[in-house]
Amino acid sequence: MTGDARILLVEDDPQDVELTLRAFRSENVQSRIEVVRDGEEALDYLFCRGAYKSRPADQPPTLVLLDLKLPKIGGLQVLREVKGSAECASIPVIVLSSSGEQRDIAESYRLGVNSYIQKPVDIIEFRRAIRALALYWLGVNRSPFSRNLQ
Repeated sequence: MTGDARILLVEDDPQDVELTLRAFRSENVQSRIEVVRDGEEALDYLFCRGAYKSRPADQPPTLVLLDLKLPKIGGLQVLREVKGSAECASIPVIVLSSSGEQRDIAESYRLGVNSYIQKPVDIIEFRRAIRALALYWLGVNRSPFSRNLQ
């Protein structure tokens, strides 16, 4: 599946990071996946500041997978800042969270999330969710940041 896509995985739980990376590999997703461990690092990455100030601003991620429960800056605040900025607002953000709370879902959509996926506890169901996510967001969906649109 598409190799020119760049995915930013914002996840602080090392087990969830490994599970997500394995699920993408098992679905033969060839995209480059960058992992950041907290909300502050996610914003630094997206806005090319701090440790990421040399990251090319003209190569944003094709897709952001965002956990909500993050250290330093929470996922909802990250979403608020990303969707409220001219330079990052068009990046698709998918919340990938264990929270199924209606208030988290409603607030995520109010802030502009493109999709909300509650992490399945069962590994087989988790892989199915990643397969569906990859098929749609990396296969069917047309991103403004995809190189093949030029």
